[in-house]
Amino acid sequence: MSNLLLDLVDPSPITYEFDCLKSIQPIGDLYIASIPFDLITKITYFDVRRVIQDERDVERYLGIQRPLNQKRVSDLEAYVNFYDASFPTAIIIAIEEEHASYDKDKKKLIVSNVKKGDENPSIAMSNLARVIDGQHRIAGLFNFHGDKFDVPVSIFVGADVSDQAHIFSTVNLEQTKVNRSLVYDLYALSKSRSPQKTCHNIAVALDKDKKSPFYTRIKRLGITTVPGRFEPISQAGFVEMLMRYISRDPKGDRDLILKGKSLERATDSDLWKLPFRNQFIDEKDIEIGEAIFTYFDAVRTVWPEAWESRKKEGLVLNRTNGFRALMRAYSHYYNLQGVPGGSISFELLVKSFSDLKIPDEKFNTANFPPGSTGEGRLFRILVGDESQSTLI
Repeated sequence: MSNLLLDLVDPSPITYEFDCLKSIQPIGDLYIASIPFDLITKITYFDVRRVIQDERDVERYLGIQRPLNQKRVSDLEAYVNFYDASFPTAIIIAIEEEHASYDKDKKKLIVSNVKKGDENPSIAMSNLARVIDGQHRIAGLFNFHGDKFDVPVSIFVGADVSDQAHIFSTVNLEQTKVNRSLVYDLYALSKSRSPQKTCHNIAVALDKDKKSPFYTRIKRLGITTVPGRFEPISQAGFVEMLMRYISRDPKGDRDLILKGKSLERATDSDLWKLPFRNQFIDEKDIEIGEAIFTYFDAVRTVWPEAWESRKKEGLVLNRTNGFRALMRAYSHYYNLQGVPGGSISFELLVKSFSDLKIPDEKFNTANFPPGSTGEGRLFRILVGDESQSTLI
């Protein structure tokens, strides 16, 4: 849709009223409302569409460009239809003062496509509100299939572009991202099952078990639990690598469980790609944990020095690169066993790892540098796609 069409003025006057609370702040008055999804998408439609093609006034003022992230929009289009979808934080919009008025007695904000004192529309209703923050959420709501989804909205009336730029920068440039490990830790509080919660519980169990290869090695909440403790693997990193063997769509599976629907079991080729899926569906989480315990116990048995190394510039096998490569290689050894069921026999693992004939000291950063290059090379050697004779 061209900007020219979007700028067309409505043929008739249109007025909407919102129940609003007025909040007095240093920057000016702020109106806090709850607006139905089908209305917020109507009055901000132009801004959402235009941002795909052009930078917005606020962003031009700041000297930055922030177009819609289409992947994030797609994720939110799916999310809004989840059983427990929620947008608890406010979308922030700005409306010109000449198109808005507040009735303090009724506590209502009245917005219109007609300027105060005029009789005819001077603006398209879809061009009424500029989005300062929340354009991705609004874009996602275009795909909402339910009947009711009210969103909290903070509305600035009459704020000039410099004020909007200040608000934009405060919200978008100074906020701190939530640590992914903390997000997974919070799944423990959920009453329902989910791939995320199961993988979190397994991470916690292996971190607490004194016999586990991961005893006190998983960095809970993404930060070091005890100062000085050797915790080379983040909880988020552990959960995400394990979850890939349970589900192709963890969020979707969680939503189906919340809706009381059954998950599709792994059959045929998926039995080899998702070795833990059926165990998860059958609520055999302990067996999944035991399978991971066995796998890394075999790693510890064959390469004890590399697995126990705790030097800052030491060997990589027990660190993020090594863990990720080993988890990626799990499917190779699972298929090598030739029997579906999740767990790989300890004896097969020990023999397979021993047959690689890699001395512990070879798991160094010279052979496997930090990042995806080192991880990829270690994976290829573990599955036999590259000879260990190339190691220095």
